[in-house]
Amino acid sequence: MKVNSILALIMFIFSVVSQAVQAGDEPRVYHNTLTPLKNPQPLLADHPEFVQPIEELGRYEAPLLVDDEGADLSVRAWRFSYNARGIIEMPNRISIKNTAVIMVHPWGIDDGQGWKTPEPAGAADFCTPEKNHLAGRHTREVIDPFLKRMRKSNALIMFSLIGKVDPIRKKLYRTFDYNPTPAERAEARKELTRQLKSLPYRGKPLPAQIALSKEQPVIDYFRQFSGLSAGDHFNGKGFWDVPVPVTQDVTVHNNDVLIFDREGYAPLKAFLKKQGIRHILLTGYATDMCFCKTTAGYENLSQDFNVFLVGDATLATFPANSSPRYATNAHISFASLNHLITQVSWIKPISSD
Repeated sequence: MKVNSILALIMFIFSVVSQAVQAGDEPRVYHNTLTPLKNPQPLLADHPEFVQPIEELGRYEAPLLVDDEGADLSVRAWRFSYNARGIIEMPNRISIKNTAVIMVHPWGIDDGQGWKTPEPAGAADFCTPEKNHLAGRHTREVIDPFLKRMRKSNALIMFSLIGKVDPIRKKLYRTFDYNPTPAERAEARKELTRQLKSLPYRGKPLPAQIALSKEQPVIDYFRQFSGLSAGDHFNGKGFWDVPVPVTQDVTVHNNDVLIFDREGYAPLKAFLKKQGIRHILLTGYATDMCFCKTTAGYENLSQDFNVFLVGDATLATFPANSSPRYATNAHISFASLNHLITQVSWIKPISSD
């Protein structure tokens, strides 16, 4: 058993070295030295209204992980390890020209563009108008300033949205293969407004009566009145057929790129590779669902890129709560088992002095 384990380890190391040599990338030995941190401050503590700060008994400093030649961006990050019995922090030095900032699912709902939560019982995005407005404020106060700062540093900015390629959004935003003219964008904006405002945004009300059996009343109750139903019954027909826009709570520039979820991960990967991207700073919604599992989610991207989850630039869904802070804390903490977490204030330009 021990011999087999050693052989497996040798084969793994050989595979990693072979891949690195074939890619022209000389492997380096990383010394995994963990130095205890004394009296460290809580993590993700800059925006406690949106994210509950993270505290852990064990905190360690590790050596520099990513070290790009000519690096111009410092990204301190952390992860959690049960085996190390604590949080491990490490500095990273990356190149902005090889970095993309992606915002997952900035849905333009309840933001004044016309697409809105249906009444009296419809659900979309964070599932109530009040929760959507809170997420919009988080976008304005946390994500948009961060994107503006990164855009000034010439990082590639991208947004992912639900749906397939459609004529309106193809003319409204830059995509993988086309950048529309100002005239096309203006016309597309008019077409989008007409289409979004064409829906009645009315669905059926909550059930007034529920038929219950004597043996299984709980099962019957939830079968007829679930916690989340976002289909035609409550949202109305055609609600999900519109071209969902990027929210007005974030600034979109003409060179920012739109990702269509329905096209799948392969075209996104190919586009990023063509642009020379190796690092991803991931922001957006929702931490527990789209942020991890959609086309531009970290489960896909982390297979091929160095991904840093910007932990205070995301929100988890928060059923049964008035604030997302505890839900976001929990889902970011779980993601930290196998992904690096950073925060907006830890992403800084490296001085050329």
